[in-house]
Amino acid sequence: MPKETHTKAAEAHDTAAKAHRTAAEHHGKGDHATAHEHSTKAHEHSGTAHKHSTEAHGKSTQQKSKS
Repeated sequence: MPKETHTKAAEAHDTAAKAHRTAAEHHGKGDHATAHEHSTKAHEHSGTAHKHSTEAHGKSTQQKSKS
């Protein structure tokens, strides 16, 4: 179970990073409106990643205490 949770966290971090890179590309091209949209999405994905990371950490700690 913890591996699945860590995988979800990693996927959310990857999605956030991609959105950040896309925002940076659009910003560099002067397309600030699209860059802002991608930055907003990146922020949302970062929050999801944090949630999954916190959950994964909690489950890992529970597994260790059961050992």
